[in-house]
Amino acid sequence: MTTPQKTRDLAYRLLAYEAVAGKSSEPVESATIRVYQKLHQGLGEFAGVAAFQSLASRALALARAEAPSLSAARVATDGSLQGLCELEQQLDIDKDRPGEGGIILIDCLLGLLLIFLGETLTLSLLRAKWPEAALNDRNFESGRKA
Repeated sequence: MTTPQKTRDLAYRLLAYEAVAGKSSEPVESATIRVYQKLHQGLGEFAGVAAFQSLASRALALARAEAPSLSAARVATDGSLQGLCELEQQLDIDKDRPGEGGIILIDCLLGLLLIFLGETLTLSLLRAKWPEAALNDRNFESGRKA
């Protein structure tokens, strides 16, 4: 799935925000997992677990085409992401820096959210989960980094 550069930038900003936010609280999970879990929680509250599981499964399938390293990851029936932590440990990826596979997965998930929810609802969901992050309509529309 080829998403616009602004969606990739947004994915990277969310991952970078989580990486910085996680440093103060001694994270046990990668920034990718923390972003994924927040999206899971937010969309699960909005549309239900089954809707999120379906969307996340499709995003993972699309991301695998661009990042074959994600082949070990899978979305469980409850929508949780399994296998990514083990993959990141095998690749010895710094927990504070998202790997390319993580960026691609979050990018695909955001791309699908934009398709199915639209920009306004997607940004509302993101603002609810990341209230301190600079995620406003103008930054997203123009592609500028916050």
